[in-house]
Amino acid sequence: MSDQEGTGGEGNRRERSRESEPTALNGFQPDLFLRRRRAVLDGLEAGAMVVPAASPLIRSRDSELPYRPDSELFYLTGFAEPDSLLLLRGFAEEDRAILFVRDRDAMAERWSGPRAGPEEAREQVGVDRTFPIQELSQRLPRLLEGAARVHFRLGAHPMVEPLVIQALREARRRGPRYGKGPRGVEDPGEILDELRLRKSPEEIQALREAVAVTMEGFRAGMATAAPGRGEWEIQAEVEAAFRRAGAQGPAFATIVGSGANGCVLHYVENRDRIAEGDLILLDAGAEVRMYSGDLTRTFPASGRFDPNQEAVYQVVEAARASAVAAVRPGATLQEIHQQTREVLIQGLKELGVLSGSMAELLDRKADQAYFPHRTSHWLGMDTHDPGDYVREGIHRRLEPGMVLTVEPGLYFPPPATGENPGHPFVGMGIRIEDDLVVTEEGAEVLSADLPTSPEAMAELVDRGR
Repeated sequence: MSDQEGTGGEGNRRERSRESEPTALNGFQPDLFLRRRRAVLDGLEAGAMVVPAASPLIRSRDSELPYRPDSELFYLTGFAEPDSLLLLRGFAEEDRAILFVRDRDAMAERWSGPRAGPEEAREQVGVDRTFPIQELSQRLPRLLEGAARVHFRLGAHPMVEPLVIQALREARRRGPRYGKGPRGVEDPGEILDELRLRKSPEEIQALREAVAVTMEGFRAGMATAAPGRGEWEIQAEVEAAFRRAGAQGPAFATIVGSGANGCVLHYVENRDRIAEGDLILLDAGAEVRMYSGDLTRTFPASGRFDPNQEAVYQVVEAARASAVAAVRPGATLQEIHQQTREVLIQGLKELGVLSGSMAELLDRKADQAYFPHRTSHWLGMDTHDPGDYVREGIHRRLEPGMVLTVEPGLYFPPPATGENPGHPFVGMGIRIEDDLVVTEEGAEVLSADLPTSPEAMAELVDRGR
């Protein structure tokens, strides 16, 4: 049994001091995670927060998928091992940050690699105490006794949830007589989502790195594009470039949609061969130091847009440029989305796809048949990072440090019943996506080095010939 004493960090509310330089965690310094834990502890007041690690995922039988740490646990600790759990106790005067981790095990480590173990994990992360994860069931209910409520995500961690419920049941039984124990459960996102929404300088730097690697992957993939190649070959070039540049891998399933496949918003099969005259929609992102890039470019397999393709492309590009220019402190994503819709509707009218007044077309959402998704989402450790877009019925205004995508698109899938759509754009799917960070003056386009003009798209494809 391990009962490691803390360093006086969160526990006694004193600053930690060390003789040696702190150990970097995935390129981040421990003090970054300490500041985050302190912010959470302040928000907890008399509550507690339980943050388990992500569970390993089984591909089939005893074959596991590559392990990816839980974003919330990593955000608060920088610790990336499975079978771990962070307990934050806002009500406590000491032992406010406790980490449960796997114990050292020579045989298990021979199969799966070294473990930090409780003592080394405490030194790495700088929490007050660490315990072996095997002791969680006996310790957690007792450690939660003084909490007024528990912040824990119900339905997500089946091994931990019974322990939280046990603490609640015990509090219900003993609370009226002793006045101790949690009486309710809240989602940890009530505190964490707001913190994660505003990126620190360290996070913005990690996102710059992720976007830079993502752009390298796009250049590699686009340079191999040609009629007759498989969509999977483009995917392989993109993801190989990610790995060569130091990424953990793709942040999400890479989309390589040629022809009508580009009309499927989350097409990930990447199994068709590219035909002469096809457009290729490439949507991909690299994960670097746990942070994600997320870009989309659409380009012609032949290296040149035909007139109809270029006409639609220019509409989407105009919408992208308009949306990027609208990103600034004080703007809302709803305003940016509405402006994007107006540009796309005007373009669809000029293309002969829609007719009517702007007000009438906006009111009946005539653009949704061709633009069915939103213009933006938050970006960070998760590709769709947490954070409310609307709070108490009011659209959130952008602030410096927020990171988001801008990704207008137009899609013309083949009619399901074979009727004549009345336009020549059937089978085209065009999306253009950039990543931006809101600044004091406006916005920085993190992906500005990957151009979007039709001429630039042709040049990037031609480089592989």
